[in-house]
Amino acid sequence: MPDSRSSTIVSQGVLQNEKQAQSWRERADAVLPTGASTGSKRAAALYGEECPDAPTHFVRARGCRVTAMNGDSFVDCTMALGAVALGYAEPRVTNAVIEAASEGSVAGLSSWREVELAERLCAMIPCAERAQFLKSGAEAISAAVRLARTYTGRDRIVASGYFGWHDWSSNSGGVPEAVRKDVVHVPFGDVSALERAAGDAGRSLAAIVLEPVVEHEPPYDWLTRARALCDELGAALVFDEVKTGFRLAPGGYQQVCGVTPDLAAFGKALANGYPLAAVVGKAPLMDAARRTWISSTLASEATALAAALTVLDWHDGTDVCATLAAIGHEMRAAVERAITATGARGVRTDGVDAMWLLHWDDAARENRFVREALGAGVLFKRGAYNFAAIAHDEEALAAVEHAASTALTAVSGDTD
Repeated sequence: MPDSRSSTIVSQGVLQNEKQAQSWRERADAVLPTGASTGSKRAAALYGEECPDAPTHFVRARGCRVTAMNGDSFVDCTMALGAVALGYAEPRVTNAVIEAASEGSVAGLSSWREVELAERLCAMIPCAERAQFLKSGAEAISAAVRLARTYTGRDRIVASGYFGWHDWSSNSGGVPEAVRKDVVHVPFGDVSALERAAGDAGRSLAAIVLEPVVEHEPPYDWLTRARALCDELGAALVFDEVKTGFRLAPGGYQQVCGVTPDLAAFGKALANGYPLAAVVGKAPLMDAARRTWISSTLASEATALAAALTVLDWHDGTDVCATLAAIGHEMRAAVERAITATGARGVRTDGVDAMWLLHWDDAARENRFVREALGAGVLFKRGAYNFAAIAHDEEALAAVEHAASTALTAVSGDTD
């Protein structure tokens, strides 16, 4: 179904030139304090500081292709920061959302879809005996920390990873020192640092909270030792599966590694781009929700639940995660061929196939690469991650190799 608003914008000739792209950025800067409500979609995050005419707003997204407000169309390797694993505007998901919206997306009662989705998640995710829904990954992992603290009656947290913007895990301005002092951050994969931090916390430790995958799969003893430390100290083990769930495996990395946490947060690909997240876990810890307060007005609105149910139907019908890994492998291989063919130095692919990245020795050259590749028809992510999607077809993979070759040639020419 065409979007009448976007069709009108196109037909009126608003999408004309680079000045139009710049005007949207100027309009955004005038009314949004940082230019975009999502940090990774700010112009400087997308392209680096020096890129005044690159597009910042889109009018249409279908499959893996995006049309910007200036009329440029490109293959997207960011897939909305990994929130979309099937493809933009995937027809089955879209039809389910339309049906749910037509029935009324919210009411004074909860949607029946909330119960059905919770049941299906509990049957799919290793640690899940209960589920509660929220709207973002940051909310879900914050809820997990609240549950762990309520269940244990303790305050201290040992954490490793990125968990969003909420106070408990942030060192940003405006976070009280009293909040920060109860959280110790340790480097990913550093078992000795984990042991020291947990030992220092002792019987005050409420939880160890980990992103199980950060650019690479972890050393196995990283997760097994975290599990053992929590068991020894009576603390909760919490996995942030927001990126890994429904991408590396439907049940997250816990399904891959065999280490089962007490609580876990899911989001992003769970609903293929619709706003939905879940905190799931063992019944005794989840039932601590009855002794604290975790609630959001639109947590159970029907359209996102309908999208998620359709995503689960996809996973029931085919091995989505194996396909994502295979497509991601081909995307990486395409870029690696471009690196070899152009003789580019100071850059390499890295990470897990379904969520891979480019490592650069020089940030300025990375910025130039991203901008040149966009001009050649592909949007790559600065830093982590480039996300594979089912919608990345053979034509898209060919475009990835062509754009990478074009951009690497331009970047290499700067240093010759």
